[in-house]
Amino acid sequence: MVTKASKLYDMDIYTDGGKFLGRVHEILIDLERGEVVRLTMEPLSSVSKDEAKRILRDKSILYKNVKSVEDVVVVGKGLTGLPSE
Repeated sequence: MVTKASKLYDMDIYTDGGKFLGRVHEILIDLERGEVVRLTMEPLSSVSKDEAKRILRDKSILYKNVKSVEDVVVVGKGLTGLPSE
């Protein structure tokens, strides 16, 4: 799947079962591989290290779980901190 990273900002995120999870706030990229690795649903800028860890654990999506990006982002497994749906 190929798309512009800038297109992802502020997009709604839904599970493939139709549950709304949130909106894309941050896009984390592996610069060595040139790949998006994670989407966060809260901003990471200006937060403490502990808060950033919480956001990455509880309020983010691994990009490998993204099934589709069109008008919304559709994910197969939901939040990284929750069990699979």
